[in-house]
Amino acid sequence: MFHFDRRLLQNFDWVMLLMLLLVGGMALINLYSSTHIAERGASPIFYKQLIFFAVGLVLLLLILLQDYQKVVKIGYAFYGVILVLLLYTLLFVKPILGAQRWIDLGFFNLQPSEPAKLALILVLAGCYANTDAPNGYRLRDLIKPGMLVVLPFVLIAKQPDLGTALICAIIFVSMTLYVRLRWGTLAILSSAALGCVFVGWKFLLKDYQRKRIETFLNPEADIMNHGYQIMQSKIAVGSGKIFGKGFLEGTQGHLQFLPEKHTDFAFAVWAEEWGFAGALFFLGCYFFLLVWGVNVAMSAKDKLGSILAFGCVMLIFWQAVINLCMIMGFLPVVGVPLPIFSYGGSSLLTNMAAIGLIMSVRMRSFPVQSSQQ
Repeated sequence: MFHFDRRLLQNFDWVMLLMLLLVGGMALINLYSSTHIAERGASPIFYKQLIFFAVGLVLLLLILLQDYQKVVKIGYAFYGVILVLLLYTLLFVKPILGAQRWIDLGFFNLQPSEPAKLALILVLAGCYANTDAPNGYRLRDLIKPGMLVVLPFVLIAKQPDLGTALICAIIFVSMTLYVRLRWGTLAILSSAALGCVFVGWKFLLKDYQRKRIETFLNPEADIMNHGYQIMQSKIAVGSGKIFGKGFLEGTQGHLQFLPEKHTDFAFAVWAEEWGFAGALFFLGCYFFLLVWGVNVAMSAKDKLGSILAFGCVMLIFWQAVINLCMIMGFLPVVGVPLPIFSYGGSSLLTNMAAIGLIMSVRMRSFPVQSSQQ
């Protein structure tokens, strides 16, 4: 006989869903404006993202109906499939603008590096939850999770997509700090990280990647080339003033001054049209969603749920922080989209799946005993 626990409905996370719909609604409004075609209205890009958002809601529903413990059990299989797809892109996919990132499925261009971040969270959550380290993790305890992050990191960096590869590394660091390290381990890893930064700068970064960092430090030195994006983005954000220029009235975006206006620099369009007040409202909704996710992680019924929910929050949080700082000129341009807000099917579906996992943890935060029919 089929048994259904009514507490799943009682614990349904309406707050998370409401924040997601608010942020998603603002994202679609912004995309409509940034890709609007005069005298024709909405662009094909807008309709495509609208379909992705609808599919994302279905995916979210399917995931939250599953027990997150069962989802984590298939994490290694998912992780393996993603590694195969990443390897396939390097060997068989033709480069687009010098990068091998997208697999053409006919109806959809899949970017495997996006779901790779979610696969990494699943395997790391399972790995840490099954490792008992009451006094903090030692270096030997980090060998397995370290190998799990190195494989996708290398494959993604070779595409090349340094921004997404760094997100994978940052997720690993965040989840590792969350489960607690010994002080000696933390000191050794910190020293090693500094050494990696030096080696990366001298020997691993490509010329255009090094140029991006130099442009960040002094964008005015190359304002018509590498510094153009940052300068136009800052102009767009600043020109919105308090209440913005109005919907469809942004000049930086509509006059084609702002590059990547519907992807990496989507928030600059929003800030120009809705001003400081609109930007503040959006950021309030956005980061309330993330704070609520952290609350879910802290109140989870078990270690696995806590680590999993925290990892999913970090997936969205760090991409958002990097993208917003990039737009305002506080970080170099690294090609990291604003989750849920920027255009992109692979990114949107991945982040909505992550929110589905957070909601699954929230719905099952009650004690295991005494299930109801």
